[in-house]
Amino acid sequence: MMKSIFILSGVLIASAVTLLAVAPIHSIPIKDIKGKATSLKAYDGKVLLVVNVASKCGLTPQYQSLEALYQKQKAKGLVVLGFPCNQFGGQEPGTNEEIQQFCSSKFNVTFPLFDKLDVNGAGRHPLYNLLAGTESPFPGDIKWNFGKFLIGRDGKILKRFEPKTAPDSAEVTQAIEEALAAKSK
Repeated sequence: MMKSIFILSGVLIASAVTLLAVAPIHSIPIKDIKGKATSLKAYDGKVLLVVNVASKCGLTPQYQSLEALYQKQKAKGLVVLGFPCNQFGGQEPGTNEEIQQFCSSKFNVTFPLFDKLDVNGAGRHPLYNLLAGTESPFPGDIKWNFGKFLIGRDGKILKRFEPKTAPDSAEVTQAIEEALAAKSK
């Protein structure tokens, strides 16, 4: 009987360790820009820059800097992830297809884009509950389009950058370089 309890305990502990191996951010259900169910599991071990984006905003030219940053650092393990949001002045009114077409034709965006979602309010997506909710190291509502969260290779939220902080600013690039230099799991 005692041996069975030890074996069962070992199995439960091993299961818990396996579940914890994937950071919570990587297991949140999301949809890609084509509406296909997915998660961020494919980016486990990468440094992520999560950005709520919009096509008709004064900050929309940040797409160009985001793409340049992605191209410069992707070989080192950076992935920029764009999450369209229409909560700020209705500045992302298009369909996912229209958003993808706009981003690729106007700014040559090649970094991953996802399904339009809410970043604030009662309909806030679980991803943004994790990023900006009460348990986040950087809690509080997203202020506008192009808010940015830097996620380490281990899935931990490292930094939050406000919308007007340019992706190619010294503050953002230094934080990304530090995150990329940190050892993997």
